[in-house]
Amino acid sequence: MSNSKVVVVTGVSSGIGRATADKFAKRGCRVFGTVRDISKAQAISGVVLVEMDVRDDASVQRGIQTIIAEARRIDVLVNSAGVTLLGSTEETSIAEAQSLFDTNVFGILRTTQAVLPHMRAQRSGRIVNISSVLGFLPAPYMGLYSASKHAVEGLSETLDHEVRKFGVRVALVEPSYTRTSLDINAPHAVSRISAYDDERDRVFRAIEKNVHDAPEPDGVATTIVDAALGAWRMRSTPKGQASLLSKLRRFMPAGPVDTSLRKTFGLA
Repeated sequence: MSNSKVVVVTGVSSGIGRATADKFAKRGCRVFGTVRDISKAQAISGVVLVEMDVRDDASVQRGIQTIIAEARRIDVLVNSAGVTLLGSTEETSIAEAQSLFDTNVFGILRTTQAVLPHMRAQRSGRIVNISSVLGFLPAPYMGLYSASKHAVEGLSETLDHEVRKFGVRVALVEPSYTRTSLDINAPHAVSRISAYDDERDRVFRAIEKNVHDAPEPDGVATTIVDAALGAWRMRSTPKGQASLLSKLRRFMPAGPVDTSLRKTFGLA
């Protein structure tokens, strides 16, 4: 794919989405970045900001139609908008779980369904969904977030089979810890069950340390751009911890992987 592609990146207010939009612009692409509230968004050089809330059907349709009206096509959709949540599975309310899935899973479904008619008509396109290493590995006290990323993985693989005949391919990028405001300020489940207190607090401290020690989003953004503009492959992991974890999951027996994970999170 050439560098003159029309690219839509969701969730460019900060973090991975912002870094990704910036990299696409520097590669010479025509970039549209979506934000929930354009009045509060900071400009990105070479990126046209479009107001869109991926949790709202009408907002998504308006945003995509605005882009089509201006650019006449969409070659790449990067679904980067996402939220996280910390807490044990038992402590997580149905409402909290629904809110998480509304952004992380149904948000991708909304944008994908809005973009696909245009990609099918032009007989080409690339959709890149941002998953996580938690899409193929478990993480204690991040059960619903992990579940949302497992859902993204299944959705993406199935969708790729369905749209391939139209010249459209779907790819996943699976980052590990990344130092972003989203992860540093990760919300916690409101409910607290005292039986989990000791272990939960140890896991939260381990997560906090890993986030603060993690690299900036630049490496993840590079991987996303390569997944969008380079030769197709289903999964890409940024260099470093994500790539290592992917290899461990594929080649190590389940027992040692389980023991290593529990040690990493400070579990007995």
